Amino acid sequence: MRRQTFMAKNGEVARNWRIVDAEGQSLGRLAVDIATVLMGKHRPEYTPHVFCGDPVVVTNAAKVRLTGSKAQQKMRKHYTGYMGGLKMESYESVLQRRPEVIIEDAVRRMLPKNRLGRVMMKNLKVYGGADHPHAATNPKPING
Repeated sequence: MRRQTFMAKNGEVARNWRIVDAEGQSLGRLAVDIATVLMGKHRPEYTPHVFCGDPVVVTNAAKVRLTGSKAQQKMRKHYTGYMGGLKMESYESVLQRRPEVIIEDAVRRMLPKNRLGRVMMKNLKVYGGADHPHAATNPKPING
């Protein structure tokens, strides 16, 4: 009897929406859990070249925890595309202004840097508060 390695095909994998409450969680540890679910590595049918992951909803992004003095010292860099257009802003001020961006950046850096990674990022929904418009999908919490 010969065994064949299972390879999932596009559209073959069922999607289960997941939800995470970011309140009080460390940014890096939270991003690892989210990236794992987005990539589909939590499933036995994981296939590297197919999107096997689940859409993830993150709530309370404004209450995510940065350990040590990262909030004041760590800088978010953004390049505008113009000469001398490097913009730098501390994580503390970004967390005040747009808390979703910090989680999105952390997760994006943990995903593959290709077309598949961009598809995975489209399945990440981050909200600063506790409310989100995805209640109809009946999301299940991420265990971890």
